Amino acid sequence: MDRLVVRGAREHNLKDVHLDLPREAMIVFTGLSGSGKSSLAFDTIFAE
Repeated sequence: MDRLVVRGAREHNLKDVHLDLPREAMIVFTGLSGSGKSSLAFDTIFAE
């Protein structure tokens, strides 16, 4: 599988997030404090 697919993520501040991310690329998440960046990275993606 060459992509990481996230559908309906609802951890902490995430509200029904849908993503398709390439596995062999560097991905950067930016946003305001408390916007769900760490929840997306650690609780959702790294859990895979």
